[in-house]
Amino acid sequence: MESLREKLGELRGRLGVLLTASDLDQKRKSLRELEARAIKPDFWDDAEQARGVMSEISVLQEEIAILEGLEQQISDAFSVVDEPELEQELYEAIGKINRDISRLEVSTFLSGEYDKNDAILAIHSGQGGTEAMDWAQMLFRMYVRYAQSRDWKVEVLEENSGEEAGIKSATLLVSGRWAYGYLRGESGTHRLVRQSPFNADKLRQTSFALVEVLPKIEEAPDIEIKEDDLEWQFFRASSQGGQNVQKVSTAVRVVHKPTGIIVTSQTERYQEQNRKIALSLLRAKLWLRQKIQREENLKEIKGDYRPAAWGTQIRSYVLHPYKMVKDLRTSVETGDTEGVLDGKLDEFIDAELRLLAGV
Repeated sequence: MESLREKLGELRGRLGVLLTASDLDQKRKSLRELEARAIKPDFWDDAEQARGVMSEISVLQEEIAILEGLEQQISDAFSVVDEPELEQELYEAIGKINRDISRLEVSTFLSGEYDKNDAILAIHSGQGGTEAMDWAQMLFRMYVRYAQSRDWKVEVLEENSGEEAGIKSATLLVSGRWAYGYLRGESGTHRLVRQSPFNADKLRQTSFALVEVLPKIEEAPDIEIKEDDLEWQFFRASSQGGQNVQKVSTAVRVVHKPTGIIVTSQTERYQEQNRKIALSLLRAKLWLRQKIQREENLKEIKGDYRPAAWGTQIRSYVLHPYKMVKDLRTSVETGDTEGVLDGKLDEFIDAELRLLAGV
């Protein structure tokens, strides 16, 4: 049982580092202050500000609960560490505590300005017709499953279906704690090698799809969007396959004339909702454009920055003649291709965050 005691001691030490870094006492104090504001009679007079405060309260409550829960779990494990009949249960509990602490340790690498924000994730099929569109659909499913595994909410903002199968493109809003921070490293080109399910001879086929990840930005002082710079277009949205065409032109397309950036939103039933989504997408794309320009200006200092674009291949998924998923940046690889395509991305995303943090 001594090895179990040592493992628990190590976990307690790692948690102690996290508790110091997160300043748990300050979080508790901030939570009490926000909760005091929330019970004031005039709290909901400014609904938008009130929603922001309630969101902060929710985040703090979750962070405190996770840290306090881990403290309690380690304490409980120590209290029974000398009971031989509970050895197997202790090993299982230690494994879970280790995974939870590792996830928290990775989250400390998320220090970017918008890492806490929701994420806008876009998938675009590459050359290759139906094959590439089917691959884009597979990536769509993979990211939805990953988001679900983290209890994040996923909303489809835009989807352009393929003629025979798959999707030409799709844009998702992934809402959850640190969504952008975790997903931002997925930007780039994803390559699939497999036997073609669309060819009678089942020939080996290579397909590509591009993934873009942007933060959802509500306010950005350095991003100014002037109404005179916008060209709005309205049209009727349709569901997959062109069925059930709406009689009202609720879908919107906006062109940002100074940059030529075009965004579309057509999933909501009302035009005003789609306008808000389109502006949010435009704001994120303008932020990315500014970021790329800054990175290009500083690339001699920061190294070679590569935005999400064709040619920036980040991961290869091989289903034939063998099974392997390999990340070309971190060299992380696995033979569990089905698991990865079912959303098991933690190993890849954690390694990318550690790489970006220089760990």
